[in-house]
Amino acid sequence: MGLSAHPEGTLLDRVLETLREGPRAAATLCHRVLGLPGAQEAVCERIAVALLGADPRVRQLADGRWGLVAEAQGSPLLDECAFAVVDVETTGMRAIGHDRITEIAVVVVHGDRREVVLDSLVNPGRPIPPAICAITNITNDMVREAPTFAEMADQVLAVLAGRVFVAHNARFDWNFINAEIRRARDLALDGPQLCTVRLARRLVREVRSCGLDNLTQHFGFANLARHRAAGDALVTAELLERLLRLAREEGARTLQDLTLIASRRIRRPRRRRLAMPTEPRADTLAEGLA
Repeated sequence: MGLSAHPEGTLLDRVLETLREGPRAAATLCHRVLGLPGAQEAVCERIAVALLGADPRVRQLADGRWGLVAEAQGSPLLDECAFAVVDVETTGMRAIGHDRITEIAVVVVHGDRREVVLDSLVNPGRPIPPAICAITNITNDMVREAPTFAEMADQVLAVLAGRVFVAHNARFDWNFINAEIRRARDLALDGPQLCTVRLARRLVREVRSCGLDNLTQHFGFANLARHRAAGDALVTAELLERLLRLAREEGARTLQDLTLIASRRIRRPRRRRLAMPTEPRADTLAEGLA
């Protein structure tokens, strides 16, 4: 924060106003903001450097786009963020249907701190299907005396408050908790979310699958309670710490930087199209011998 100096001018003001909506490429700024629709990309890059390079409110991101720094855009630094890493076990896949949460765990990651702040079975108020019991090892007898979600809703809200919601396949966990909160308190969750699946797909390039089991094996993590809320939340927290390290290596400093990494498009190599038919494989039978 503190005192800083920066150039003034209506042209720069228009660029800064655009950057408040999110990072932009130099060509986008030149073509759409500065009124230079025919400028080549190399020319746009030089103009952006000349206009923005010395401005302390702006920096160039790892992917080449220009964006506002944390102090100017209001995004907290990663070191300041407290992450609530969540995992839920459920009776099925339909959060807005008849399915309910059977177990919930929350692990807080903040700096060097990694701590389980919530770990509880939940009485779903309906039978757990046998197939789900086989996967999670959570039985109907185990949840019979457990609190209902309505009884622990305030505790869940308290451990999530003021923290960034994180989960592996975050939409699933968010939707279930949000549905339970709506039923119990007529409230809706609102706030930043981070999905470690999406983040891993963009930061871990050595794996073909970003499933939790595959990433756990890739990084050599230990999960002593797979498909139980605390076990999966703890290993997801460990994964988050590794992903934060990789994101920092790409220049991420703020929560918005991390969100932008998670949302950027994945470039997949195009498959070459051959004009001629491919040669037959060695194990292909000659015509007439099949």
